[in-house]
Amino acid sequence: MKTMRRSWILAPLALVAALGVAPAQAQTRWDLPSAYPPASFHVENMTQFASDVDKASAGKLKITIHSNASLFKAPEIKRAVQGGQAQLGEILMVSFANEWPVYGVDGLPFLADSYDEAARLYKAQKPELEKKLASQGMMLLYSVPWPPQGIFSRKPVAATADLKGTKWRAYSPATSRIGELVGAQPVTVQQAELNQALATGVVDTFMTSGATGYDAKVFEQVKHYTDTQAWLPKNALLMNRAAYDALDKPTQAALLKAAADAEARGWKLSAQKNLEYIELLKKNGMQVTAPTPQLKAEMKKIGDTMLTEWLGKAGPEGKSVVDHFTKP
Repeated sequence: MKTMRRSWILAPLALVAALGVAPAQAQTRWDLPSAYPPASFHVENMTQFASDVDKASAGKLKITIHSNASLFKAPEIKRAVQGGQAQLGEILMVSFANEWPVYGVDGLPFLADSYDEAARLYKAQKPELEKKLASQGMMLLYSVPWPPQGIFSRKPVAATADLKGTKWRAYSPATSRIGELVGAQPVTVQQAELNQALATGVVDTFMTSGATGYDAKVFEQVKHYTDTQAWLPKNALLMNRAAYDALDKPTQAALLKAAADAEARGWKLSAQKNLEYIELLKKNGMQVTAPTPQLKAEMKKIGDTMLTEWLGKAGPEGKSVVDHFTKP
């Protein structure tokens, strides 16, 4: 009986060998949810990353990108990766500052307000970030900043007093706190719902990048953009550690190389797109202005207040990040 059963198993293999056909290569498929639309430069960068992984792994690892919150909504993505429901996931780190303050350090107004400063802050933040994610069963693959944040509004904004009483769209604890400090009414709205929220009067002012403003077509509802360049929040591509460990060594190496390339490419792309998006906003009828000296001074004061508050919550980890960032 054993001999007969073995012949049943070996016969198909013998036929394959006789025909000269190689067995199909083992293939792994991963999901990568993102809250942003396909046209977003972050998703475009991820698409190139997935293609690079496919090629470098000789097709052994296929990554499917689920953009525009089609698989998980923005607040759900981190937990999905941590729990293994998705092997990869893109998050906006400042959105998770209530969970751990260090996620939100790059959302503090005027702490790091240029690409060079943002890169220095990332260097200071990264060791603490990697330790935190490791404790949650995850890895940081790469991180890319959004362009600098400005104020979108229905009316010109010359001072923070012009924001008082407005319905202020918040997407993170920091943006909610800014709304409180200027006397606005914070309302949490994710990017996928932003245009509708503006159209229905749920919000009428907010701070975000020119990239988000253009992608969400906010120029259909608001006509003023004050380019305060207040901060550069970063998206992070997270990976489930167990999923990574299950890959063979060459595929792991291909994945990490593609991630390093995506990070370098993404930072350059963000700076390039910042200028392009500003011009696109203008072409679509938006009035783009620099902040008045009064507005800039008032926003810097708000930033100082928020940094003091943040340090009180962030503990030794937060102090370490800021100390490394501010040291000569």
